[in-house]
Formats: sequence, structure tokens, C-alpha cells
Amino acid sequence: MSDAATLARIRLNPHSRDVQRDLRDAAQMHKTLMRLVPDDLGDTPRHNSGLLFRVDETEQTSTLLVQATTPLDVRRLPAGYGHTEIKNLAPMFAALRKGLTVRYRTTVDPAKRERLPMEQKNTRGKITPLTGAEADQWWTRRAAAAGLDLHTLLPTPLRLVRSATGGGSPLRHSLTRYDGTATVTDPDALTTALVNGIGRSKTYGAGLLSLAPTSTA
Repeated sequence: MSDAATLARIRLNPHSRDVQRDLRDAAQMHKTLMRLVPDDLGDTPRHNSGLLFRVDETEQTSTLLVQATTPLDVRRLPAGYGHTEIKNLAPMFAALRKGLTVRYRTTVDPAKRERLPMEQKNTRGKITPLTGAEADQWWTRRAAAAGLDLHTLLPTPLRLVRSATGGGSPLRHSLTRYDGTATVTDPDALTTALVNGIGRSKTYGAGLLSLAPTSTA
């Protein structure tokens, strides 16, 4: 699947009403992006397409990154949505090797699930968002499982991501962006994490992990 992975980098048009709507509502953005993948992907199209996305914002621009293991047809974006560039990620996957030093960026939704007593073993515990040091520890553990030994991590708490629900109160997702450097310890595990994403809330813009070589790599 990694051989087929592609990444679309979309510099969003701030004057587009479609962009403004999608930035307000992560569920709407997900709906827009699912138009880019093939239609015949069964009951779990996001999972089957490997679609992940992330919004990287600065004071001047907002850039939307969209990754999938199926073709991305950016012609199906709303008119005037933004300027798009697409690249094949196969060379990046091919370059992964143990001991390689990389720069990384990811936006994740750190959380833990409540442990329930044995008599409630068929009931799922409440999910609690993590912040601060607990969130950093969560990311460190997830990174290690994904084949990365972190050297540095810089957390940036992001504004709450909202997604509308059918008539109820909007869902809110507390996302954190992590930037830093790391050493690749397990290229196979890292490939899996890159393709499948990290953690929960992938429908709402979390989970996409980006890598780049360091200047000394």
C-alpha cells in the first residue's frame, strides 16, 4: 500500500466560502475530501482509502495536507478551493532505514480510555483527553511503537476542532501538533504508522505523520 500512497498539498483560498465552511466544521472538511477518492470503497471508505489529512496554519496561510493510498482526484474539489500540488510518497518510504535522523510533524488527539472493573468487561470506558505532560508522554509512547526514537518534541495545542452532529451539540476534539526530530528504529513499523495514521480522530484531521530529512541526515 505504501507504493501507492500520494500526498496532496493544498494552499487554501481564504476567500472561498467552501474553505471557510470546512475550517469551521471538521466533519464537513472530511466530507469534502472524501470526494477525492474513488466511490466504490465499501462500508468503510476512509479506512479503505487510507485517507488522512491535516491543516497546517500560519499567520499568513492555511495549508491542507491530504494523504491516501488510492488515487486523489483533486479536480473534484470545489471551484476556487486552493492551489494544489501532488507527489508520490514511494521515494520517501523507500528511503526509510534504521538509524536515519528525521524531522517530523503530526497533529494528534491524545486521550486515554477509562479502565472499568471486570464485571463491566463488555462495556467501553469513557475517553478522557490528555494535555500537558500526559499528552507528551502519550506521544512519546506512540512514537516509539511507530518506530521513532524522539530526540525533541515541541507541543502546540491547537484550537478546538468542531464537528456538527445531527441536531445535538457539536463534538469538540482537543488536538495537539508535535514537531521535532527523531531517529528511525523500525522502518516497517514506521511505514505502517505513516500509512495508517496515529491515534484517534482521523476523520477530524488527526493522525497524519509527516517526515523530512534533517540537514545532517
